[in-house]
Amino acid sequence: MLITHDTRCALDAVVDLVNSAPEGEQPDGLADVEALEAFVKRHGISGAGTLGPQDVKAVMLVRERFARVFAASDDRAAAQMINQLVASAGTTPQLTDHDGFDWHVHYFAPGASLADHLAADCGMALAFFVVAGERERLRRCEAPDCRHTFVDLSRNRSRRYCDSRTCGNRLHVAAYRARRREAEAGAQAVG
Repeated sequence: MLITHDTRCALDAVVDLVNSAPEGEQPDGLADVEALEAFVKRHGISGAGTLGPQDVKAVMLVRERFARVFAASDDRAAAQMINQLVASAGTTPQLTDHDGFDWHVHYFAPGASLADHLAADCGMALAFFVVAGERERLRRCEAPDCRHTFVDLSRNRSRRYCDSRTCGNRLHVAAYRARRREAEAGAQAVG
């Protein structure tokens, strides 16, 4: 599956957006205007303009809707949710080549709110996965204490954790220690 630069940027943004939701003891990563501005800067989102509390609320609502897409039970449910997100943004696809990037497509209308910008661009990025029959690549981390989302871009669709250095490594170390305890207990029972 060919993933263009702008699609990859939108995928990174939607994953970060969904993972910013409060969970357990993790606070809301978009709790205020400053956090939202940091999100915009981190993802190089163009045309965001001056943000206010209304933008925080609107982006939180879009975030909830994207979380449901990642949790969708099947392609049809995901497609319906993505269609609603993109339609609510009033998409106006247009070619652009701003900020030193080659030609790419923006799906949001000029002057759109940040929430509409995210709904349109990120919604279309996820739509490409449904169209390509690759929706299963939109995943949640399999670590029991982590429910972060990620897009599995591995060649064989084998990624199981949002971050192999943290969640994956933690589970592998725990499994190794459990095997060692079991082996030691077995050796003591024999001896």
